[in-house]
Amino acid sequence: MSYLKFDKNLMINLEQSLRKEMLRTNRAGAYHCSTVVGCNTRKQHGLLVIPMPGREEYSPHVLLSSLDETVIQHGAPFNLGLHRYRGGIYSPNGHKYIREYDCETVPRTTYRVGGVILTKEKVFISEENRILIRYTLVEAHSPTTLEFRPFLAFREANELCVANGNINGTMTPVANGVSCSLYNGYPHLFMQLSRKPEWIDDPHWYNGIEYVKDLERGVPYCEDLYVPGYFRINIKKGESIILSAGITESNPRQLAALYEKELASRTRRTSFFNCLKNAAKQFYFKEGDNHYMLSGYPWGTIIARNTLMSLPGNTLAIDHRKDFEDIMDTMSAELLRFIETGKPSTKIHGIDMPDIPLWAIWAVQQYAKNISMGEASERYADLVKRLIELILDNKYPNLRLDENGLVVTDGRRKAVSWMNSATDRGPVIPRSGYLVEFNALWYNALMFGAQLLEGKAEAADSVARWSETAAKLKQPFIDMFLNESGYLYDYVNGTFADPSVRPNMAIAIGLDNSPLDRRQRKGVLDVVTRELLTPKGLRTLSPRSYGYRPTYVGNPYEREITMHNGPARPWLIGFYADAYLRVFGMSGVSYIDRMLIGFEDEMTNGCIGSLSQLYDGNPPYDGRGAISHATNVAEVLRTQRTLKKLNS
Repeated sequence: MSYLKFDKNLMINLEQSLRKEMLRTNRAGAYHCSTVVGCNTRKQHGLLVIPMPGREEYSPHVLLSSLDETVIQHGAPFNLGLHRYRGGIYSPNGHKYIREYDCETVPRTTYRVGGVILTKEKVFISEENRILIRYTLVEAHSPTTLEFRPFLAFREANELCVANGNINGTMTPVANGVSCSLYNGYPHLFMQLSRKPEWIDDPHWYNGIEYVKDLERGVPYCEDLYVPGYFRINIKKGESIILSAGITESNPRQLAALYEKELASRTRRTSFFNCLKNAAKQFYFKEGDNHYMLSGYPWGTIIARNTLMSLPGNTLAIDHRKDFEDIMDTMSAELLRFIETGKPSTKIHGIDMPDIPLWAIWAVQQYAKNISMGEASERYADLVKRLIELILDNKYPNLRLDENGLVVTDGRRKAVSWMNSATDRGPVIPRSGYLVEFNALWYNALMFGAQLLEGKAEAADSVARWSETAAKLKQPFIDMFLNESGYLYDYVNGTFADPSVRPNMAIAIGLDNSPLDRRQRKGVLDVVTRELLTPKGLRTLSPRSYGYRPTYVGNPYEREITMHNGPARPWLIGFYADAYLRVFGMSGVSYIDRMLIGFEDEMTNGCIGSLSQLYDGNPPYDGRGAISHATNVAEVLRTQRTLKKLNS
């Protein structure tokens, strides 16, 4: 039995099936995302969504929103498509023909229309903006014809299309298909079949298509899509036809071989680990010689902090060492360029944030643990040394070294940590001054840096200085953050110490090197376990703290206020697990293993095979936000890798 298979009963129940989304991507930054029944419920959904060529910033655009298939037998059409129109009306209700949906290797939908059984399978080309859809007529007792109607958008993924007279509706004939570009500045979309079809011009605007998820989120949710016509082709029992949609012309004769080649490279999602491994690789993005990691789908971008936090789990934990090195090379080059010029990267958002060098050193530390200290030193010693020295010399922007050895940052007007929700009034949580995870990461960086460069004669003075600074800041860290209740203040700014119980202290006790001793770590861990732990990660705020808002719903303003004030984040389980295992040793392995069960349950919910950006802080812990998030997938994978090592 397949790990990710859904039967007819679920598929025809829209209340259930519309909540389940699927995602397929390639390394060129393109993706296909929709619900398992093929009804788009977000404006970011689409059959072919690509980054615009030549843009400095990653900006996905929906070219082909969807493709309606129609089966014709004895002159009677059966439309397999499904859209929601204004007023909540669903049409043409093609989901009622679905008998099974399987996403073990590639998304595979099986339809039954009378005596016809038709399967549809989709696969992306790895480093090319092209999707292939293979239709196979498994059973038919009479001549069968297929029709394909493309619903075109040609818009930015976060915008909506309105019927207009400015489109270029010209359909240019190409080999076994047509090409078009609705607006200036867009590439041509080539739609071709593996066998020559008939193309019928029949241009229409389909008005009032609604996206129910956007409606729920309180953002614009209704658009018009352009259908220029349709393909018609006969198909025989046992025959397969492949439809290609891409931004370059394909060779129809090679589509079958290309499909099989891509299929052979796929990871079969037959287990929890394989699902996460597949999800991890979906965040890889290659552009020219540069390698990046997207923060999430369907509205993710390239974010420096998210890249560094998710890099070890999404590469090293699945034995993709080369991908770690490639992405780290691109990231470090952009970071050093910012340091030298003072100009933030246009490609990687947030590279100017004050904690980026600290997370970069943490990522190198994970490389050293997974590969070797020697190889980490050879590749990254110069980078680590430069970053630490910049902070020590007070030359890193918005990260000031205090006399006590701790670091201070200003986050009053602009959010500077991962808790970066903001409104037009400024940061929702104005974390400023001494931030607990910044200083824990700083201590860890100093200790790891000294270990990384140990034995290098030319670095002896630096190592001594780093060790001295680390020893110097231990007691000030304890005095500043550890309170009488046994947990750590979230941040201290002047005379104000924020008493909110937040998960940043889990980072502080989960790092390899912590200013706290084992007894102090256990005290903090007890509070985290009691007040923040859920089956979906750690809450961003304790229910006992002021301002707790567990449910991430409402309009954009309400969601921004809620984001870091209660919902749970799965990625924090990585640091929680590290802390727990350091406190309890091998006796904690079975406990952490049981904790991961809550994440395995999510493989058939939300975006199947992946983890959402956040989860409600209270039962039933529904997934919210981005449907697939890099840091969450990464840290669960890293935790699995840790358990595997301990059990081996």
